[in-house]
Amino acid sequence: MAAAGGGAGGRAGQLKSSGLRHGWTTGACATAATKAAYTALLTGEFPDPVTITLPKGQQPAFALAVEELVLAAEPAAADGSRAAAQRPVAATAGVVKDAGDDPDVTHGALIRATVRLGEPGTGVVFRAGPGVGTVTKAGLPLAVGEPAINPVPRQMIRDAVAEVAAAHGGGGDVVVEVSVDHGEEIARSTWNPRLGILGGLSILGTTGIVVPYSCSAWIDSIRRGVDVARAAGRTHVAGCTGSTSEKVAVAVHGLPEDALLDMGDFAGAVLKYLKRHPVPRLTIAGGFAKLSKLAHGHLDLHSARSQVDKGYLAELARQGGADEELAAAVAAANTGLEAVQLCRAAGVPLGDLVAEAARATALGVLRGSPVAVDVICIDRTGAVVGRAEPLGP
Repeated sequence: MAAAGGGAGGRAGQLKSSGLRHGWTTGACATAATKAAYTALLTGEFPDPVTITLPKGQQPAFALAVEELVLAAEPAAADGSRAAAQRPVAATAGVVKDAGDDPDVTHGALIRATVRLGEPGTGVVFRAGPGVGTVTKAGLPLAVGEPAINPVPRQMIRDAVAEVAAAHGGGGDVVVEVSVDHGEEIARSTWNPRLGILGGLSILGTTGIVVPYSCSAWIDSIRRGVDVARAAGRTHVAGCTGSTSEKVAVAVHGLPEDALLDMGDFAGAVLKYLKRHPVPRLTIAGGFAKLSKLAHGHLDLHSARSQVDKGYLAELARQGGADEELAAAVAAANTGLEAVQLCRAAGVPLGDLVAEAARATALGVLRGSPVAVDVICIDRTGAVVGRAEPLGP
């Protein structure tokens, strides 16, 4: 099976700033598949490669991995003067997603679009095929019951349909069914079940381009998680760095699943979105080392982009009553957890001090927004090693 191409028909491009190849979103792949399928429906021939126009004007080309044309027989004339002819009634095209160098769970997925003629005046009607989810909760940018094809990909598909209709004399009234092979299985590794998108993946993308390690899909899921919680009337949400901290947040606060935000390393994404779309209370829960980075002012907690500063932890320990010998031991500690264990043994509440400083960082980002924040720091076993009680802006 061929992978999506880039530029004028080559493979995914290379970002000059990073040396990494960019890739294409599921929305771009679905648009390319739709354009090829609608062209075949009108002409009987699939364009391969097929070129589309992205929202910012780029025109990548995509190789087709699937070409299927369904034909229906026309009845012979009443006088039998001509043999039965055949015309296309449905066309399916498929594109294999190339996410470039981004660690995207949908990399290599086969995205198909099946196009059929619709009723005159209906425009483009979207359907969720196998592997594409359906919206079941309010708060998303799509109505409950709609296929999980996001607004920008929908517009890209409408534009592609209009382009093909103008070129080949079509009416532009079509039913587009998008499907993803094994999409329901892949979706279990995403936020979709928690967001109420059931049955498969979402067709995503705002630019059509996947930027390596931008983790735009994860950040978008954080935002949609906040939207779903607000729509459900939740007044308390928890941003958690992983599954262990999530379990602790549930145990401490009894929060329902739709109030839990899989924050990962993206503390800044949670805080910046809540600043614009507030929920009255936020709990931040995570490992001590990660939250010590937040305490020190870092909003991206990934190890490649921020580090635990033992000197900073030593200074916090001094503020908590540590003598110089203990402070030196903290500064020389192998890990953040070793530092907190040394302080606990000496009666110095380093965990609480880190939690309070992390809360202060969060409130600084949220300034002006009515969100109270508490923080829970844990060790690798899930034991709580530091707490900061709720404090408002």
